[in-house]
Amino acid sequence: MTIKAAVVGVGNIGSIHAEIYHNNPKSELVAVCDLVKEKADAAAQKYGCRAFYSVQEMIDSGIELDAASVATKGEENGGEHYEPTMQLLEAGIPVLGEKPISNRIDEGERMVNLAGEKKIPYGVNLNHRFTPAAVRAKSWVDEGRLGMLHMINMRMWINNPVETSPWFHLRALHPHSFDVIRYFCGDVKRVAAFMMKGEGRQIWSNTQVILYFENGAIGNLVGSYDAGGSYGLEQCEVVGSKGRFVLEDACEHLTFYPRHSIETESYSYLGGMRSFGETFKSRIGDWIDQLEAGAAYNEINGSGVDALKSQRIIEAAIRSWETGTIVELD
Repeated sequence: MTIKAAVVGVGNIGSIHAEIYHNNPKSELVAVCDLVKEKADAAAQKYGCRAFYSVQEMIDSGIELDAASVATKGEENGGEHYEPTMQLLEAGIPVLGEKPISNRIDEGERMVNLAGEKKIPYGVNLNHRFTPAAVRAKSWVDEGRLGMLHMINMRMWINNPVETSPWFHLRALHPHSFDVIRYFCGDVKRVAAFMMKGEGRQIWSNTQVILYFENGAIGNLVGSYDAGGSYGLEQCEVVGSKGRFVLEDACEHLTFYPRHSIETESYSYLGGMRSFGETFKSRIGDWIDQLEAGAAYNEINGSGVDALKSQRIIEAAIRSWETGTIVELD
């Protein structure tokens, strides 16, 4: 079965989705859609597919679609995901959305609920968890190699000078961070957050978020939009009763440190993945593989449910900082 795919929103990220669908042997890019006619036409010409200028026009055309990526943007990079996602889900088309699922929790809930009611696969591009290094580290957690989980220390930062909403840094960057945190340590129960504005900034560009997990583990996130290129992208440390691992820059270096031995185990560039830019191919490839295999709507890796849970942690962090309280998650 060849997955016939469309991409809605063919800006920088949407173009990456389009390229991957076009080149994957299990999929065929049959349509692109963008409100800006010139963008849609250029992408259609490049990939030899049809151009549309609204999602409804694309649906009404009767074109056969097995999947669609929604790579729109909007306020806080998530303000324009809702309408096209709902239109596609209503039409019965599986959706892979970009992060954040939405910058509004109520919209995220409606998208997740509709996908669940209609039993339609709905995933989000939480690509940091799809690296070979992250998958290897998760296998160590699942096999009990770390023992009882004690804590996670997560750091993610980039240099982003954009000044929009006060919460742009939290809502746009840290869906990734909290998804990685949940991937390794499970659901979060309590959240406390501290924030500051970097030099000359109008937004809360730096944060430290403290976490208490349902399984009793503890953790924290350090995040910033004021980082330099020499700082690296991210580092994730997970500590258990038998050992710890450190995962650097999503995919580049992974080391296991046993608690009762000095003999460490290290990997670099597992699976041949050398940089963060390659993670899109592994994430979208997994999405294509799952659809091709007939995965059920509630079996999707990096699902809309996962994305919504990460967004709820972000909103809890915002509420904690605004109120000076520890916030309980439902």
